[in-house]
Amino acid sequence: MAEHPAYPVGLRLSGRRVVVLGAGQVAQRRLPALIAAGADIVVVSPEATPSVEAMADTGEITWHRRRYEDGDLADAWYALIATSDPDANTAASAEAERHRVWCVRSDDADRATAWTPATGTSEGVTVAVLTTDARGRDPRHTAAIRDAVVEGLRDGTLVAPHHRTRAPGVALVGGGPGDPDLITVRGRRLLAEADVVIADRLGPRDLLAELPPHVEVIDAAKIPYGRYMAQEAINNALIEHAKQGRSVVRLKGGDPFVFGRGMEEVQALAEAGIPCTVVPGISSSISVPGAAGIPVTHRGVAHEFTVVSGHVAPDDARSLVDWPSLAALTGTLVILMGVDKIGKIAETLIAHGKSPKTPVALVQEGTTAAQRRVDATLATVAETVRAEDVRPPAVIVIGEVVTEGPERAV
Repeated sequence: MAEHPAYPVGLRLSGRRVVVLGAGQVAQRRLPALIAAGADIVVVSPEATPSVEAMADTGEITWHRRRYEDGDLADAWYALIATSDPDANTAASAEAERHRVWCVRSDDADRATAWTPATGTSEGVTVAVLTTDARGRDPRHTAAIRDAVVEGLRDGTLVAPHHRTRAPGVALVGGGPGDPDLITVRGRRLLAEADVVIADRLGPRDLLAELPPHVEVIDAAKIPYGRYMAQEAINNALIEHAKQGRSVVRLKGGDPFVFGRGMEEVQALAEAGIPCTVVPGISSSISVPGAAGIPVTHRGVAHEFTVVSGHVAPDDARSLVDWPSLAALTGTLVILMGVDKIGKIAETLIAHGKSPKTPVALVQEGTTAAQRRVDATLATVAETVRAEDVRPPAVIVIGEVVTEGPERAV
């Protein structure tokens, strides 16, 4: 007799009793989704992994620290059998059958009355994959299909064209340090749904080539300023396109609020009554040193790191940085936008007590194919920048962590 395919269904388990037998790795993987579904979860197991025990400690589940006993599945709506005792699993499965409880077995899927699909979510859509051929119970096969579908939903390639356009408004998206793979999933999806993209020079430029032909891409550096200053011109461009009913993405490098003037744009949009979504990005202040093998903190070396804008020199009256205090810190100092001011910065730090021998690393074009690292000390960094022709964008790391990573390369 041919085997019939499983009938797919979504279980609404909020407030309903779910029994999980066993508290090992299988239960640890399955419990978070059951908790998220609002189920009243009872776990029966003499032992548990630390993660499952933590769920019990916080009250997310009820844990009975004993072996399975007949009657444990009474009044249950759903059961997950995942103990290491085959006899207990068989007995529990038989009880589930008697009580008409849908039951998943981790040790023998063919004897279960239900299967757990490979699941994933994207913006309120849950994808559940069950295959019906000979590979139907191969978790790697179903997981691979699940991953492909979810990735398509997240990057917009599987969304029907008439569903692609978001409601009019602006999304302020942090594009990360430069590598297009380092933008967030949400940021990539919003790009795929945009009508207009206003991009910074330091944003992940490779992503722009993936946009559909109808998307208008505007280089923020080339917006006509007219009687406005540059930032005011960008603000006005965002507002004007959004008021035309278009979905606008403001693509910025790094994180919008880390020296990105993102809040100025948010405030301008709010004043104009334009809805704005902020999507955080991976900041170059942490990711670029990491890509170059430099940890911004390290046990026994640096217990703090400070990120500073170097676009204004220490002796400039506009500077808001307390350089004497920074010189006294023992942790890591990360300087953004400071290549052309690094000589003055180094002099100031040394003048206020920082050792001239303090290691310095400059990471140019971090996370991209053009990345390179140049090492120096506070005493030599100004000359090194000139000799090595270090150019923006570059992240400067000052501190003992510079010497802690793998072998340094120039």
